[in-house]
Amino acid sequence: MRLEYPAKVLLAWGEAISGHRDLRDWLITNGYPELGIFTFALLNKPDARKWLMDNGHPHLMAVITGVEGDEQALAWLDRNDMHVLNQLALTGDGEEDAFRWLLENGHRELAMIGKKIHKVKTDLDDQYRDPHKYPQS
Repeated sequence: MRLEYPAKVLLAWGEAISGHRDLRDWLITNGYPELGIFTFALLNKPDARKWLMDNGHPHLMAVITGVEGDEQALAWLDRNDMHVLNQLALTGDGEEDAFRWLLENGHRELAMIGKKIHKVKTDLDDQYRDPHKYPQS
C-alpha cells in the first residue's frame, strides 16, 4: 500500500481528478494505476471501486467514501494511522479546517487535491439533483 508520491505525480493526480484524461492515462500506464483509477472510482464507477479494493488500495477507497460522508471510512483511516488521508477526505467533503490542517502540516499538494475532489463531488451532486438530467420515461 503506497502512501507517498513525488510532488509531480501528486500534481498530475490533481489534474487527472479535474478531468485531464491524458494525465489520468499517464498515471495508469506509468506505475501509478491506483491514482488514475481513483478518478473513475470518484465518479462512482463500480468496477473502479472494486479494482481499488481488490488491488491493495482500500485507503484510496476510504478517502472516496469518507468524502461521501462515511464516518466508518474516516475512522478506519485514523485507526490505521492515515491521518493525512483522513484530512484529505474531509477537505474533499468541503471542510475548511481540514484544508487548513493540510496546508499547515506541509501537505500543500494534498490540500489542492482535496479541493479538486470537492469540486468533482459537488458537480456530481448538482447533476444528480438536476431534473433535466433524468431520463425521460
